[in-house]
Order: sequence, then C-alpha cells, then structure tokens
Amino acid sequence: MKHSICVAGSLLAVCVAFLGCKDSLSGNSLTDDTASSAPASAPKIGYSALTLTNPFFKVIADTMTEEAKKQGYDVIVESANQDVVRQSDQVEEFIVQGVAAIVLNPADSSSIGQAILRANEAGIPVFTNDIKYAGDTGKVVCHVATDNLQGGRLAGEAMVKLLGETGGKVAIVDYPDVESCQMRTQGFRDIIDRHNQQDGSSQIEIVSVLNGRGAREAGYTVTQDMISAHSDLAAIFAINDPSALGARAALEEAGLQDQVAIIGFDGARAGKEAILAGKILCDPVQFPDEMGRKTIEMIVKYFDGKFVPAELLIPSSLYYQADAEADPALQ
Repeated sequence: MKHSICVAGSLLAVCVAFLGCKDSLSGNSLTDDTASSAPASAPKIGYSALTLTNPFFKVIADTMTEEAKKQGYDVIVESANQDVVRQSDQVEEFIVQGVAAIVLNPADSSSIGQAILRANEAGIPVFTNDIKYAGDTGKVVCHVATDNLQGGRLAGEAMVKLLGETGGKVAIVDYPDVESCQMRTQGFRDIIDRHNQQDGSSQIEIVSVLNGRGAREAGYTVTQDMISAHSDLAAIFAINDPSALGARAALEEAGLQDQVAIIGFDGARAGKEAILAGKILCDPVQFPDEMGRKTIEMIVKYFDGKFVPAELLIPSSLYYQADAEADPALQ
C-alpha cells in the first residue's frame, strides 16, 4: 500500500514537472508574460545644472523636462552646485546610467573638458546651454544660450544712458569662471570704452571688478569691499540677478542705496520684482524657457540626423521699471 502511494506521488510530480516545462517551451510561463507586457523605459537625458538655487536654471530644468517628455524622453536633473568636480562625477554617473544625451551648464568653462571627452568616448553626445565650454579637449554638439556679448553691450548702453553726461566710478560684480559672464563683462566694457574714447565725453571709470560667483551672498560680500574702497561709487554692473540683489543688500546696509545704481542681468522674477520696486535700475533679460526648449529641439534634431548648428544664440532685451509695471506676470 505504501509502495502504491509512493508511485502515485512520483507520477504526479513528473506530470507537474512536464506541464511546467511545456509552459516554458511554449512561452506561456507567468514570468514571460510579465516581461513581455512590461513597458520599455523612455530614453534619458542627463542634465547637470550649474546650480538649482538660482531660479534661472530651475526654469531651464523644468522646461527641458516638459519638452523632453513630449518627445518621449525623461530628464535626469542634477545640480553641480558650482563645483566642477561634482559636475564631472555627475557626468560619470550619466555615462554609467547609459543616458542618450548629456546637457551641461559648465561649472568651469575650461576644466569640464575631460568629463566631456569621457562622454564622447562612451558615444554620448554632449550639449551645453547658458554657459559655453571654452576648451578643446572634448566635443560639444551644440551650445544654446543668450547672446551674452549683445546682452553685456545692452548693459553698457544702459550705464552710458545713466552716467554719460556726468561720468562716475563704476564697479563690476563679476563671475569670471564661466564663459557667459566673461562675454557679458566684455560687452559691457566694449560700450564703456567706446563712450570714453569720444572727444569731450565725461569719463565712466571702472574702478573695481570682483568675483561675486553669481550668488547673492558673495555679491553682498564683494559689494561691501567695493564701497569700502570707493565711497564715491556711482553705479554697479552685476552679471546676474542674485549678485545684483546681494549688492543691493550691501548698499542698503551702508545707506548708499540712493547713491549707487545697480544694473543687473537675467530678468528672473526676483530681479523683475526688484526693478519694479526701484531697487535695480534695469536688466538685459534672458529667456531661460526658450533656452530649455531649443536645447531639446537640438537634441531631437541630432538624433533625427538633421542639421544642428554648433551654436544657437537668443538675443536679450533691456527691461526697465516701466516694462515691469506693464508686465502681466507681475500684476
């Protein structure tokens, strides 16, 4: 009797095993069904922003994410926090993740080259926006940015409009580590130099250029140094809104807010609100949403085999208090 039970149990086990093998061979196993029905993940674009504490780069990130989704891509957003070593590590991680493309705001316009080269060697195309890669170690497919030279010239024209008849001492809160700010400062200097070379012109003298690192806190600190060294300062050109707002805080603390005018750059909401309140004279405004859209457009064109320019520049325009008063976004 015991022998019969054992034989029956063995036959049952064989049948179960046979049926399991049959399901596997015919592709009808539960595991296979699950795998075949799982959706393929979307290709990814890695974006290393200079810093997400600046709303300007947050707009770029959000716009790229939205536009990429329309094209079937997901965007991985990381913040380099203005640290080129951190950004290089993020590029390495993007490579490991097998992203389709990489977008950078270089934290250092020269030193990021080795990271770009490693992406090139991995077969991953690299794009930049806002800040241009200034070296030749690696290759960038396309750079999408504000025409920063033109924007700097607009800032210079605003300064000449302000001080052209009287002249005066001017300081620059700079950020020389990044190419975009180098171009803004160059454009600004071009116009000031042109004005000063005119016969009989009242001289606008650039007496101080300090690195505010594009940040509010650093802008505040270097402005303190500027007004300590030059109590008769007439105006400041700050290369972006955070540094302009930091400069304004230092002037208010010193009671010099009515003596020293500020020309910023960006046109982020905080900057526009400061212009509306009369705390900043004007800004050459950028269009970060357009920058984000154009970057994704260039990536899609690249993968479609269409022509992609090496550089795509977006003009800026001057924005004064009257523009802020008429701006529906500030109502």
